[in-house]
Amino acid sequence: MTERVVLAYSGGLDTSVAIGWIAEETGAEVIAVAVDVGQGGEDLDVIRKRALACGAVEAEVADARDEFAEEYCLPAIKANALYMDRYPLVSALSRPTIVKHLVAAARKHGAATVAHGCTGKGNDQVRFESGIVALAPDLKCIAPVRDYAMTRDTAIAFCEEKKLPIATTKKSPYSIDQNVFGRAVETGFLEDIWNGPIEDIYEYTQNPATPREADEVVISFKAGVPVAIDGRPVTVLQAIQQLNERAGAQGIGRIDMVEDRLVGIKSREVYEAPGAIALITAHQELENVTVERELARYKRQVEQRWGELVYDGLWFSPLKRALDGFINEANQQVDGDIRMTLHGGRAVVTGRRSESSLYDFNLATYDTGDTFDQSAAKGFIDIYSLSSKIAAKRDLT
Repeated sequence: MTERVVLAYSGGLDTSVAIGWIAEETGAEVIAVAVDVGQGGEDLDVIRKRALACGAVEAEVADARDEFAEEYCLPAIKANALYMDRYPLVSALSRPTIVKHLVAAARKHGAATVAHGCTGKGNDQVRFESGIVALAPDLKCIAPVRDYAMTRDTAIAFCEEKKLPIATTKKSPYSIDQNVFGRAVETGFLEDIWNGPIEDIYEYTQNPATPREADEVVISFKAGVPVAIDGRPVTVLQAIQQLNERAGAQGIGRIDMVEDRLVGIKSREVYEAPGAIALITAHQELENVTVERELARYKRQVEQRWGELVYDGLWFSPLKRALDGFINEANQQVDGDIRMTLHGGRAVVTGRRSESSLYDFNLATYDTGDTFDQSAAKGFIDIYSLSSKIAAKRDLT
């Protein structure tokens, strides 16, 4: 029986060429798998037909937008996940989604190998291959660009030689990856970290400096899940999509950063994630209202580690699964509404309300009706600072 290889297929030049390239290099039949995680662009059926025209023996396409939103983006929202305190894990979240579909296709078609189009310098090769071996340790992984030195020039030459039905126009100066949770832009003139980004690189966000009317939005959560916007019920996907549009129109979610890649180098990345930033901002504030102090303090440590694990390609790891349990438990009382003003590139919280609130007006107020027993404070401070007082007496003698 001829060996089969499942290829993560985008429909672009590199992965289209990879179909024939893999067949020639390995003698295997190629099954192309395209997964829609809200990246937009061409119709999935067009992509499927192109894969077949480029030599794939089978081509599968999957609309995974709701799956991606509910099973991958939502956990990131509950975790307030911001890698290096800024990046909402746009690309890192989509990779395990795609991996699940690749492994399922490999099982279905009896393939022993999975292929992807990553280079040897990026994070995605690790995310794909770590995810694949976590779900299916018996599968092999190959990457034509990395393993067979398939450069852009050789890809174009191969495409023209084989007369493949794919345009070989001049490549964009940028490397772009996008999905419904956000958009990542790198390379080109951005590799000089002194160069500022220009408006041409943005698609999900408008210029925040352009004068416009502010937009007020109320986001409702139930157990950490966004369930309504301005009182109208939404799915998680719809919440992200609607806030991409509304927050994006206000220039919210632009991030320009130098980040620490898993492979050990620093990389300059420009991100747009208007919906993600708006939702995480709202969720963080609702947690401030509803989560008990010690739990909140510890959760912040967990959030950082969770984000690092996901960024580093360990979505399916035992530690990540265990932290998911903690984060879900911590979100059980995160119910209520957050009002935000979207304007000038910022999502600013202006109101909070929750039936699960731990904010007690009568304890917090300094006016008449204050129920806080201030007379208890002196004794509390005496006991709280006692160990420091004893140490100071010793150290100052």
